[in-house]
Amino acid sequence: MNAVAAVPAASAVPRPLAFTKMHGIGNDFVVVDCRAAALPLDAAGIARLGDRHRGVGFDQLLTIEPARDPDCAFAYGIWNGDGSPALQCGNGVRCVAAWLHRAGALPAGPLRLQGPAGPVAVERLDDGRIRVDMGEPRFAPAAIPLAVAAEADVYALDLDGIPVAFGAVSIGNPHAVIEVADAAAAAVATIGPRLERDAAFPRRCNVGFAEVRGRQAIALRVWERGAGETLACGSGACAAVAVLHRRGRVGEAVRVSLPGGDLDIEWSGPGATLWMTGPAAFVFDGELAL
Repeated sequence: MNAVAAVPAASAVPRPLAFTKMHGIGNDFVVVDCRAAALPLDAAGIARLGDRHRGVGFDQLLTIEPARDPDCAFAYGIWNGDGSPALQCGNGVRCVAAWLHRAGALPAGPLRLQGPAGPVAVERLDDGRIRVDMGEPRFAPAAIPLAVAAEADVYALDLDGIPVAFGAVSIGNPHAVIEVADAAAAAVATIGPRLERDAAFPRRCNVGFAEVRGRQAIALRVWERGAGETLACGSGACAAVAVLHRRGRVGEAVRVSLPGGDLDIEWSGPGATLWMTGPAAFVFDGELAL
């Protein structure tokens, strides 16, 4: 869970909620500054805010908070569109870094942020893109978590009569990666929600559908846990490269093309951390009456 839990709206003093709408190659967020006060929304309130017809609309809500770790400058929290907490979001981390830069709180050079899954290092490059150290991918079933007897490169499940083969990895959050011949034609809406909630994943999972286009290029679509299919998923891009690199299908530097845009992922293999580089964009600032 996130280190700072949202408090119920009923216990908060009514006040306008200031927020910033942002996106990372189409994966969209509402960012709330919680450095001085806790988020005045419970899970149901977050879901209402995330409604694309009656609220602001987002894939995830991000909170910027004081760091509890003395080695980190700030902390951040992540909440899915259904109000459930999340442990990691690569596109969201970049948006947090860009928000801090606009606020004058992101100095030149690397800066450590405390995320729900642990510290991450971020750095704003000269071209405005954000580079993020996403940590070392973890393949042990207990770390994902994945309820299987032994670690394997490929796992197999029957989803209501649909056989599915996938790799699994934790990038601070659980991912299943399915290699497909054509990402555009992948059965994301059919297989994604079934695998997300399969009993093999006790905390559910994100499901990536990856098409290898060469040693340095893949196409990817992702069904995100608690959000459905999104235009982009940063941790999903990292997971796909980690699983495919481990199989020898891709090299150490890979351009991942998602429906919303491209991310550059670098990973040299076990024992090394994985780096993600991509843009973060501001859409608008607003206030919501609670």
